[in-house]
Amino acid sequence: MNFRFQIEVRSGRARAGHLSTPHGDVETPAFMPVGTQAVVKATTCRDLVELGAEIILANTYHLMLRPGAELVEKLGGLHGFTGWTRPFLTDSGGFQVFSLAGRRRVEEQGVRFKSHLDGSAQLLTPERSIDVQSRLGADLIMAFDECPPYTASRDEVAAATARTRRWAERCRDAHRRDDQWLLGIVQGGVDPELREQSARDLMALDFPGYAIGGLSVGEPKPERDRVLESLDPVLPEDRPRYLMGVGTPADVVEGVARGVDLFDCVLPTRNARNGQLFTSQGRLAIRNRRYREDPRPPDPGCACLTCRSVSRAYLRHLFVAGEITAAVLMTRHNLAFYLDTLRRVRETIRSGRFEELRREVTQGSAGPVRADPRDGDPSGT
Repeated sequence: MNFRFQIEVRSGRARAGHLSTPHGDVETPAFMPVGTQAVVKATTCRDLVELGAEIILANTYHLMLRPGAELVEKLGGLHGFTGWTRPFLTDSGGFQVFSLAGRRRVEEQGVRFKSHLDGSAQLLTPERSIDVQSRLGADLIMAFDECPPYTASRDEVAAATARTRRWAERCRDAHRRDDQWLLGIVQGGVDPELREQSARDLMALDFPGYAIGGLSVGEPKPERDRVLESLDPVLPEDRPRYLMGVGTPADVVEGVARGVDLFDCVLPTRNARNGQLFTSQGRLAIRNRRYREDPRPPDPGCACLTCRSVSRAYLRHLFVAGEITAAVLMTRHNLAFYLDTLRRVRETIRSGRFEELRREVTQGSAGPVRADPRDGDPSGT
């Protein structure tokens, strides 16, 4: 129902195209701002539209516990509940459940855990995950999977990968809505054989798209990149690929170079609340003393509202003073930086200059905070 994915241009393995959904089109490659509680922190729907976001992510686990999927469904699903009229993606809740290390128990039926809100006993199964996501009403929904940690043994990863396949089949069988695309999630840790087997098992279930999960969980970046390179020739060319939870702008660009179409990550919003800005000159820690009297915009190369309207000195003052507006302004900039990076990625794929942009981004524009002896005590006190 109103779904379509088309690759229009390639530059090496990088792909540019369109994903059509019942709530609008998404130009790919695309970055999805994370709205865990059905809101991208420190933003409004109007902000996101002005920034150029075309799709956002919401979290099944959190919304299942509060305010509850039934309430969201009653008030028009995520679109009616939030006022965001463009596409939504919901994750399955799997990653959040498996991050509750001491509060959950994995069974073949599903995962038993205690709510982080009130300690109540919960059981999340593939069927319940699909039911919750159906009620939430996102355009793209995810199969329930088991996400093993990077430190897991090969036997543990193999068992989780096999269970992910069985759960994916149960999710497919439970899925009823034709106005939602259900995507399978490839697991397998950093083992190339397990990854390929997981991909082929899921492809046999014929999902309309495939996510790559279980990365950005502690593995070195070269191992992550090897996983993506190994999956690129295996996953079907004509279906969208989603790299879950990754990463910095440079990580995203490296994912694009390996054939990925969709990305999400909490870094732009979380780092903003912690006083870190992604800029064309590297990452900037606004609390540092060197910015106390700095009249320059946060990023001279950025045209976002924050960079057009406030100085580093004022932004530092707001952050040190604990003003909420600091998070609002910095979140707006960081999201603008990510979304503009993806816009440039799409443009350079279409013009055949993607490798130039890749070199520019990976050589420092999203690198670590640059140390400076003038910074002194970074506490801002």
